[in-house]
Amino acid sequence: MRAVIQRVRQAEVSIDGGTLAAIGKGLLILLGIEEADGEEDAEWLAARISKLRIFPDQFGVMNLSLIETGGDALIVSQFTLHASTRKGNRPSYIRAAASAKAVPLYEYFIRSFEAALGKKVSTGRFGAMMDVSLVNSGPVTILIDTKNKE
Repeated sequence: MRAVIQRVRQAEVSIDGGTLAAIGKGLLILLGIEEADGEEDAEWLAARISKLRIFPDQFGVMNLSLIETGGDALIVSQFTLHASTRKGNRPSYIRAAASAKAVPLYEYFIRSFEAALGKKVSTGRFGAMMDVSLVNSGPVTILIDTKNKE
């Protein structure tokens, strides 16, 4: 699994001009699932993101997690995170998981993240053409890949 985590002041997902979900301060998580992923990837990633200390404390130092701040989360599926641009100019998405595998893992990640966070999160709609808007705070953007745990 790959995730792009963005610390936001606000974020919103819209479909056909209508707002599907919106959050205030918290994290926008763009999630890509590949064929090699499993539930253990979802569990590890959910725990990791929920505990990332990327929010400022009273001294302005990034020292607090989403759990500690009580912020919100918006999780959006994004298969293009597994794009390969090795050959030609058109990206290949061959590593991205097919819907039959990706949907259950996306839902499992959401449940795992909610359990780690201790509250419900907002989501996009899997497979839909979505417009995502955000105000990135910092800006702070972190990339995590469960196959390359740095």
